[in-house]
Amino acid sequence: MAMSKDEIRAAVLEIIEEIAPDEDIASMNDEEPIREQIGLDSMDFLDIVMELRKQYKVEVPEDDYNELRTLASTVAYLEGKM
Repeated sequence: MAMSKDEIRAAVLEIIEEIAPDEDIASMNDEEPIREQIGLDSMDFLDIVMELRKQYKVEVPEDDYNELRTLASTVAYLEGKM
């Protein structure tokens, strides 16, 4: 069964929290770029992609990385894949 948007959002936030435990993810804005809000570097971003693959078997091709810019776009991209 596919995950709901809320479940996908929670899963993504959980991964972000693992990678950037000192950041305040509770106040994240779904429409603003994730990397600007919590200061992720490119390696942190790749860690998120790798965790999505490891935990949820979701492949994110490099050409699609821009789809993961904001929390809202990430959820929309992952909807139907998780």
